Amino acid sequence: MFLIDDIKVVFERDPAATNPIEVIFMYPGLHAILLHRLAHLLWIIPVPVLNWVTKFLARMISAFSRFLTGIDIHPGAKIGKGFFIDHGMGVVIGETAEVGNNVLLYQGVTLGGTGKDKGKRHPTLGNDIVVGAGAKVLGPIKIGDDVKIGAGSVVIHPVPPHSTVVGVPAKVVRSEGLRHPEDTLMHGDLPDIEKAEIKRLCTRVEELERKLKRAKKRKK
Repeated sequence: MFLIDDIKVVFERDPAATNPIEVIFMYPGLHAILLHRLAHLLWIIPVPVLNWVTKFLARMISAFSRFLTGIDIHPGAKIGKGFFIDHGMGVVIGETAEVGNNVLLYQGVTLGGTGKDKGKRHPTLGNDIVVGAGAKVLGPIKIGDDVKIGAGSVVIHPVPPHSTVVGVPAKVVRSEGLRHPEDTLMHGDLPDIEKAEIKRLCTRVEELERKLKRAKKRKK
């Protein structure tokens, strides 16, 4: 079931995908997730006597996948169906990361930790999420359903559902209702929060300068 969904989502998310043969043999994002499915299965096999063997094999598959695709997914990460990594080079997903269904990651994305603490230390992503190129989602935080994370953003705080976040550190700049499915790839259509803040400050400075001029005239 996962295999069919993983192949099917490529055609839904990538307009360059033309035929199943090309997708199966030429898409590193698909190779990475298929190898991860196998590695994760070995990682969670409840066989105490052979536990170290299965985990070692899982890490070997993970290392081979990283060598083959440039995508580093720890075998302990939990990833739902309909997961797609577009291009994918440099993507890193940590051991305790959890990813929901229909999640799209672009190249250079990191789902990482913020320290050496034991236990849950990587993010949890809900369903129907798009993470732009180079974005970093760090720590044991929760990203709600239907969230869009802008390229280059650094997310270190939880994000509510149906939101758009951008910046370093990332801030919520848009809180929406449910989007139409066709809008999910429009991760380039994001507000420029720095430009908006600079414009606000310039407007404020101009207002203060006008008040200062009026005050000087009254003194004369």
